[in-house]
Amino acid sequence: MPILAGVTGPAVSGTALLIGLADVVVMAEDAYAFVSGPVPVQQMTGVRVDVEELGGASVHFRDTGAASIVVPHDEVLSTIGDILRFMPDHNGDEPPFQPSSDPVDRTTPEAGDVLPDAPSGSYDVRDVIRLVIDDDDFLELRGGWAQNLVTGFACMGGRPVGIIANQPIAIAGTLDIPASQKGARFVSMCDAFNLPLITFVDTPGFYPGKDLEWRGMIRHGAQMAFAYARATVPRISVVLRKSYGGAFIVMDSKTMGNDAYLAWPTAEIAVMGATQAAQILQRGASEEDTATWVEEYEQTYLNPYVGAERGFVDAVINPEDTRKELVDLVDLFSSKRERLPNRRHDNSPL
Repeated sequence: MPILAGVTGPAVSGTALLIGLADVVVMAEDAYAFVSGPVPVQQMTGVRVDVEELGGASVHFRDTGAASIVVPHDEVLSTIGDILRFMPDHNGDEPPFQPSSDPVDRTTPEAGDVLPDAPSGSYDVRDVIRLVIDDDDFLELRGGWAQNLVTGFACMGGRPVGIIANQPIAIAGTLDIPASQKGARFVSMCDAFNLPLITFVDTPGFYPGKDLEWRGMIRHGAQMAFAYARATVPRISVVLRKSYGGAFIVMDSKTMGNDAYLAWPTAEIAVMGATQAAQILQRGASEEDTATWVEEYEQTYLNPYVGAERGFVDAVINPEDTRKELVDLVDLFSSKRERLPNRRHDNSPL
C-alpha cells in the first residue's frame, strides 16, 4: 500500500530514515530531519550549524529531494488527503476514478502557443500540462528539487495518471544526476500503484560536465532508463520539441517498450542538434559551407517525420488535439495487464 509520511516536528536518526522509505513526504514548514544532528556534526567536522540549516524543510525540499511537498503545519494532514485521491488503497487495486465535467474532447489550441518562436527559447512546461489535464488540476511533487524535471499527479478523463516532463526553464530541460534520480523514483512509484505514465519530452540531452561524469552520470542516468523499462503500466510519451541522443532513449522512447509515442510537428528527434553535429562532421569547413550544411541538416532530420517513417514515432499530432489523444490512449490502455517474467530479483543501477 502507499506509504505517505507527514513530518510535523523533529525527525532524527532512525526516524529520519523512514522519510527516505516513504513514497511521498509532506513536511511542515517548521519541521526538520537529519540522521546526525548539529552536535555530532560539530564534533566530527568542526562546523557549526543549526537544525534549520542542517535539515530544515526548505533544505529537504530544495536540496535533498526528501520532502515532496512543504506546507504550513496545520495543512499537513489535508495535503496528505489530497494526495491520496490519486492513489489506490494497495498495489493490487486501481486508482480511484474521479468524475469530471471537463470534456474529454476539449481542444487545446493554446498548447502550441506556449512554445516560443526561437528553437532555443524557454517556457514553463507546466503551462502545457495544465492545458491538457482535467480541470487544470496538477499536483506537483518534489517541485523544489531537480527543477529541470517536473513530476506530479493529474487526471485524464477521470483516470489518475503520473506526469513526468522536462522543464526548459531550468538548465534548458537537460538531464543531470538529481533529475535522473527524481524521475526514476517517480516512475517506479507510479508503476507500483498502477498509475499510467504520461511523459512530455523537450530536452537537448544530458547536461555535460566533468563534475557530473565523475559523480556517476552514467550510473544515475541508467536509473531512469531502468525504471521505465521495468514499468508495466501504460506508458505514453509526447515530444513537444527537442528529443536528442541518449535523452531520447531515457525519456521513455519506443525502444524502451513505450506503448504510444506521439510528437507535435515542432518535434526535433535526432542524435544531436545541427550545430553540435556540424562541429563534428564539418570540422575544418568554411563558415559558408557549414551554414549550408546546418540548414540542410535541420530540414532533413530535425522533424518528427523521419522517426515516424522508421517506426520510432506512432503519430504526429496537432497540439490542439493533445488532450483528446491522451485521454483516448489512457482509456484504451486501461485494460493493459503485463507481468514481468518470474525471477528472484532485479538489480537496479542504484
